[in-house]
Amino acid sequence: MNARHLLQQGPMLATLGRMAVKVLQQRFEPPRPDTPATAPGPRLTETVAPRDPALVADYLRWCKGDPSAWRGTLPPHLFPQWGFPLLARTLADLPYPLARVLNGGCRLEIAAPLPADEPLELSAQLVEINADARRAVLHQRLVTGTARAPESLVSHLYAYVPLTDAGAGEKARGRGRSPAKGTRPLVPVDAREIGQMRLTASAGFEFACLTGDLNPVHWLVPYGRAAGFGGTILHGFATMSRAIERLNRVVFAGDIRALKVVDVKFTRPLRLPARVAVFQKPGELFVGEAPGAPAYLTGTYDV
Repeated sequence: MNARHLLQQGPMLATLGRMAVKVLQQRFEPPRPDTPATAPGPRLTETVAPRDPALVADYLRWCKGDPSAWRGTLPPHLFPQWGFPLLARTLADLPYPLARVLNGGCRLEIAAPLPADEPLELSAQLVEINADARRAVLHQRLVTGTARAPESLVSHLYAYVPLTDAGAGEKARGRGRSPAKGTRPLVPVDAREIGQMRLTASAGFEFACLTGDLNPVHWLVPYGRAAGFGGTILHGFATMSRAIERLNRVVFAGDIRALKVVDVKFTRPLRLPARVAVFQKPGELFVGEAPGAPAYLTGTYDV
């Protein structure tokens, strides 16, 4: 059972505890919207121990990946499990309501395989802030490597922070990062289906146990409703991980080293339970219910 891996999420649980304290402080002293926030921030570094093989295998099974294909290496899309504690520290001093942070998308640049049995050397930085009166978009950069290959994986994360209730509602309805006002990204009608995703009501909790990302919006129904989603929603990184593994199996015929860059946006909250599919065009990736339907994820990839 994936819940047993919660015992290995100590760094992430400690990070969530610190963030909870910060959120509580912000309730009594709300952040001032006119307080300046600057970027780039300091570059933080850390070395973490090799990941537990049982956790990695269970994670891959959850993503519908092939553990034997990844033997001896780590899947790059597992980076939240080892990187989120350090990434959270890059946001610690920002004058924004951290309880409202939502994941807008990410880009993975894969230069070399990550050995599963070596310590990981990490560096994280808040690179850029793009803010107006309604929302702030935060760009973070995480570098993962080893002593022999220091920049094996570069992850770019884009977090969305609504600063007004209107901004929060826009993002909850899936319009926060749409290409044009009043439009929603769709799965192209000519996209090819490469796999189904059947997601139970507990999918958010299962992914949280494997990665340590225990944001209650993903596994507590009352919290998800209070946040405006009508229930729990799946982690954007969970959607991405399953989409990548469908690419590996179907498009790349099991070659896990074919993918070099993947750049995705989480364009619409995926409410649980759900049944959706992964769709592909050459160099493009989508998750939705059918061709022509709204997309929960859109992206591009290079090999």
